[in-house]
Amino acid sequence: MRDENGRNTIIFVVVTAIFLIGYQFFVLGPQAERRKAALQARQEASASVSPDGAPVAAGEPGAPAIAAPRPVVVDRAQALATDAVTGQQSERVIVQTPTLKGSISLIGGRVDDLYLTQYRETIAADSQPVELFRPQGMNHAYQALFGWTGANVAGGVPGPTTPWRLTQGSTLTPTTPVTLTWDNGAGLRFTRVISVDDRYVFTVRDTVANFSPAPITLRPWGRVERLGVPADLGKQQILHEGAIGTFSEDGSGYTTTQLKYGAWVKKPVEEEQSVGGWLGITDKYWLAALIPGQDERFDAGFRVRDGDAYDTYSATMQGRERTVRPGMQITHEQRLFAGAKVNDVLSAYEKELGLPRFVYAIDWGFLFFLTRPVLITLDFFYGLLGNVGLAILALTVVVKLLLFPLANKAYESLSKMRNLQPKMEEIKAKHGKDPQKQQQELMALYQREKINPLAGCIPILIQIPVFYALYKVLFVTIEVRHAPFFGWIQDLSARDPSNIWNLFGLIPWDPASAPVIGGLLVGALGLGVLAIVYGFTMWLQQAMNPPPPDPVQKQIFAFLPFVFTFIMAPFAAGLLVYWIWNNILSILQQYVIMHRFKAPNPIDGFIDKHIRKKAA
Repeated sequence: MRDENGRNTIIFVVVTAIFLIGYQFFVLGPQAERRKAALQARQEASASVSPDGAPVAAGEPGAPAIAAPRPVVVDRAQALATDAVTGQQSERVIVQTPTLKGSISLIGGRVDDLYLTQYRETIAADSQPVELFRPQGMNHAYQALFGWTGANVAGGVPGPTTPWRLTQGSTLTPTTPVTLTWDNGAGLRFTRVISVDDRYVFTVRDTVANFSPAPITLRPWGRVERLGVPADLGKQQILHEGAIGTFSEDGSGYTTTQLKYGAWVKKPVEEEQSVGGWLGITDKYWLAALIPGQDERFDAGFRVRDGDAYDTYSATMQGRERTVRPGMQITHEQRLFAGAKVNDVLSAYEKELGLPRFVYAIDWGFLFFLTRPVLITLDFFYGLLGNVGLAILALTVVVKLLLFPLANKAYESLSKMRNLQPKMEEIKAKHGKDPQKQQQELMALYQREKINPLAGCIPILIQIPVFYALYKVLFVTIEVRHAPFFGWIQDLSARDPSNIWNLFGLIPWDPASAPVIGGLLVGALGLGVLAIVYGFTMWLQQAMNPPPPDPVQKQIFAFLPFVFTFIMAPFAAGLLVYWIWNNILSILQQYVIMHRFKAPNPIDGFIDKHIRKKAA
């Protein structure tokens, strides 16, 4: 009895934990986030000025001498035409590649206008490309800047307000770099050659020529900065969005540093020294990262500066000092990754540029040793089948095959226990007043029949990390973003769009627009076809198991399929597809084994009652 109760207790604890965690993450958590987002949106709507109109604060590399407050410009065309920092007309270099489109401002040489042409904001046919960078002067400006610092340099050095002149090229493409020049009027000539590949990496090659009579000491810098955090970022507890970088003080043993936006504000200055590595700002699917030469020593900094309307978040990289003697010149090269966090793309750059842990810009989670293989397997099956949904079904089969021996043993034990129910009830009736004797008789019965009452827990426990890994893949990897399946499922990374309350689309009403009382109707208002099918398969699989001996546990377990139907409703459709298919395969496997052991099961009972009886 103790082993059987132990098995049921383990199952009860596991499902209860899943229930509590799921309710916290997918019901209470999202509601709190929506309330915070609404509050932030109201605050942003009431804000009328940008923090200081300048990309950096005094003391940071490239800080302008004077920073005057300027109104936030909402219109993109106006922001592109007029520089928000200097107020001057903004001349621009067009950027056009197979994956990117946008422009670079000649004021400061800023990469501040960039769209990812292979990705759309939504699955709608007329949806616009995803915007990565936006120019200074707009709400939530986001940009990358490069320049030099130097103490007491006559004529100054290039910074965010430098008026570069385009001297070669007209449009930046993978085959046509552009050249910018600026003369400080005191004997220093700066030349910047910007090139871009056919994916997401810009190369910025700066040359300084010294025509003055005295040596000049300079330090190169680069920075990615974001003016405030949009309302839809940094709200997910299980997702990292914010500062990220990989560093090593001696060029070996690299570690990755992460600061979520909330923690970043509380720790507004985080500094590192490194040889090689990279740093930047990451969103769920997108990344803007600075990449130095991998043999170069540099200072890295993550900073948050207070502003009137927005805080400014910046990831800054500053190289070593270098001296330019009279009549000589030096050259410094750094790179900018600005694009989508595609596993294969990041892996390729990791190899090509020797970047340490660049693929870990994707938030694989603490089970990275499972999460990444799950994505690689999905990607493999997608290459064969051409559909992410079918790839999920194939992955489920692989998982079931790997667990087949364990599941077989578990289902054999469950089938034998179901056959032994009459004998177990006799023992309980005979020794009901003597628990110790009852336990001894049950243990003797298990030993004679070679049954392990805890074997049924093993498949459930093993499925939990697989479930988490697949959930993480569907939630954070761009490979499954907006991936369609069949029928009404057009985005496997989003929740099932069908809903029982509008008769699955027959009634022109969106239940999500209905008032929600205390957060308790979130699951109900999102109850779709997949969640209902999932609940049914969970009930059927549970009905095939021996009933718990304790009446209270029996009632709880009978109620769980109903509860989990609502808990699973907000999950990604792809996760429900996996779990439904996994339940179906488990039911088939268990049905075959129960037939082999001639154990009663609800499927045969239904066939005998409703099909064979009518046929007779």
